[in-house]
Amino acid sequence: MGRKITLELPEPCDLDEKELLMLLAAHLYGDGKMSMGRAAAIAGVSKRTLMENLGKYGVPVFNYSASDLEQDVKNAASHH
Repeated sequence: MGRKITLELPEPCDLDEKELLMLLAAHLYGDGKMSMGRAAAIAGVSKRTLMENLGKYGVPVFNYSASDLEQDVKNAASHH
């Protein structure tokens, strides 16, 4: 079970609840604080929809460093 947070935004604010949740989810994922699945759940969307919207918030879909990616490629190659 998670925490419930109530947020009151000052007027004028042109963000609706859905967009605010997407923004929060994108940044939590982008900062490495949450998996793609959990971030998508916060936003109330599928992982695919979250992935399609990450660029809008300046968040890369794949949060791998070059060394992590290189290691993943080596691991995948050793299993074939």
